[in-house]
Amino acid sequence: MHRRILACLAVLALLLHPAFGQQPASQAGFDVKAGQVYLIEAGTGTVLFARNEDQVVPAASLAKLMTMAVVFKALATGETGLDTEYPVTEHAWRTGGAPSRTATMFAALKSSVRVEDLIRGVTVQFANDACIILAEGLAGSETAFAARMTEEARALGLAKSTFANATGLPDPQNRVTMREMVQLARHLQQAYPQRMGYYTEAEFEWNRIKQRNRNPLLALNIGVDGFVTGFSEEGGYSIVASIRRDGKHLLLAMGGLESDKQRVEETRRILEWGLSSFERRTLFKEGEAIAEASVYGGDAGKVPLVAGDRVDVFLPVDNSQRLTARVVYTWPIRAPVEPGMEVGTLRISNEKQVLREVPVRTAGSVGVGTLRARALDALLELLFFWI
Repeated sequence: MHRRILACLAVLALLLHPAFGQQPASQAGFDVKAGQVYLIEAGTGTVLFARNEDQVVPAASLAKLMTMAVVFKALATGETGLDTEYPVTEHAWRTGGAPSRTATMFAALKSSVRVEDLIRGVTVQFANDACIILAEGLAGSETAFAARMTEEARALGLAKSTFANATGLPDPQNRVTMREMVQLARHLQQAYPQRMGYYTEAEFEWNRIKQRNRNPLLALNIGVDGFVTGFSEEGGYSIVASIRRDGKHLLLAMGGLESDKQRVEETRRILEWGLSSFERRTLFKEGEAIAEASVYGGDAGKVPLVAGDRVDVFLPVDNSQRLTARVVYTWPIRAPVEPGMEVGTLRISNEKQVLREVPVRTAGSVGVGTLRARALDALLELLFFWI
């Protein structure tokens, strides 16, 4: 059976400043009181701060992001509509309604509620009864809906997050990571921009009860435009937040905080740091050749690789970093090669972590080579694997 390896094509030293060995900015001169942190600049995907971002922790109310991902997808496909009404079952009422003493929109038992009102209940009030009513209405049961949540997580590339219910209420199977919560928040904003206004509504009225938005960051007027907070006995206080200001867009997920007060203070502090401490830099222009990849059995031995769009990253304003860029692809690429074939990934890193990954594509054509050329390539491949 033919064997392939993952090959590092090139190491491109991006010496923006001669500061090799200097501590990365995400750890130099700044820290935050959280057990798990993942902060990115959303436009480029540049990682600004990361700590234990892949540690699996209790989802708590952060699970409501996936609840909305499933609901928004159902709206997009026509499975449901904003004016569709779903009944309030006893399970929804007791588990997430007034008797539960949890976050609720106070939906009345045996009444029916419009989908749009339920969405507002979730996004503004973080209401557990609204989550369950939507789950039962869409999937027949909360358990079936939770299976859809986990299935959607896998479809979105979230490998670790699992969901046992639509609310995030305590269950051993409600588990997430901070990296995956940022990925999910980014997906929601990119896939359903017309729905994101729900998260910034200052208040929501239902059953003659006016409820203010439970996101404590909105009232600070610092540019936050979503998303959700959570708490569990095991995982402490957590948050997923989005902020847009001064032409920058940051997404943050944090967990393991000790109190609501600390959550607000530390979230504001890291967001302000991210906005003020980094600036956008262009590493490769649109269509610029980044490297060359070897081609097997072609009438040419190499093909140039490009990222397509301009490759930007966010770098520290006053703290230099040494960056490296590696193009990783499966060797060898086989002829024929057409322009625009996605063949690998450009990985931009500092001394500590990968800052950004960008797909790379072929920027030229390579036809099938002569019999002699193919034979020489076959010999080279054989020798390569014997070394």
